[in-house]
Amino acid sequence: MIRFVRKNGWVTGLFVLLALLFVITKIIQPGYGAGDFGSLVRAVLPFAFAVAAQTIVVIAGGIDLSVASMMALTSVTAAYMMNGASEEFALLVVPMVLLMGAGLGALNGILIVVTRVPDIVVTLSMLFVLQGAALLVLDSPGGAAAEWLKELIVGTIQIPGIPDAINAWLPKGLLLLLVCLGIVWIPLRRSWLGLSIYAIGSSPLAAFRSGVPVARTKTIAYAFSGLFGAMGGLTLTMSTGIGAPIPGPYLLASVAAVVLGGVVLGGGRGGLVGPIVAVFVLRLVRTDLTLLAIDPNVTAIVEGTIMVVVVMLGAYLAMRGRTS
Repeated sequence: MIRFVRKNGWVTGLFVLLALLFVITKIIQPGYGAGDFGSLVRAVLPFAFAVAAQTIVVIAGGIDLSVASMMALTSVTAAYMMNGASEEFALLVVPMVLLMGAGLGALNGILIVVTRVPDIVVTLSMLFVLQGAALLVLDSPGGAAAEWLKELIVGTIQIPGIPDAINAWLPKGLLLLLVCLGIVWIPLRRSWLGLSIYAIGSSPLAAFRSGVPVARTKTIAYAFSGLFGAMGGLTLTMSTGIGAPIPGPYLLASVAAVVLGGVVLGGGRGGLVGPIVAVFVLRLVRTDLTLLAIDPNVTAIVEGTIMVVVVMLGAYLAMRGRTS
């Protein structure tokens, strides 16, 4: 146990911080309960998938500024296709949207590899392209979502033999998040492809000399980023029941959570658990500020300050890691 804590000290610290924030939340609002936690999870879902999308490309030594626009495009596409359609048609829409996200992510990777233009420039350009495409699909919030999709994140999990008081603290949204991330990340992390992604993030030249196909691996990393982005877009449609073509505040939040989660901006180090816990930390901070009736403008300043400090700290650690 002690060895595990030492090996995963950063993530363990985040869990402790999250627990402390829950205690503070309970002190601020004694009535904070299972329903409020369920609302927190639903609010976290799109942020969590945005963070997952960002994490995989950062580990690969890149960055994706088109995450929020990717989510907006997949959200409005899903909402547009499901509007007025049968419940069964959504069974086709979901995989189509996921494939679209993976394809657009792969396009990011291909452009970066072929043109050799820095990731930040290519993905910034794609941010505007995808944002424009989202507005072409829906020029204003609209569309619809299948009822069975919306029900996937509403309510709690009822596990036989478990007291209702415990089941109430197991929202469906949390199960959906864990299943979707686990299905993709766990096999990837343990595979040769996962090791290759870490290798090109640590040193592309060393990875190339070791026989790793750097170009193909980077392209696949961006494809997985697009896949997670599409999942985030779907959760946006599921939680609101419509599609919104305007990108939300997911880009900066994703970078901040990635760094706060222990992933080095230079690439090659980190995992997915830390950034996901960091998302909950950042959203719970916002919840506490709201419960304290802090002016929304001040709340935005506090959140922005936290994100800027975290990103600057991550950049400093990355530069220090390169020089050491």
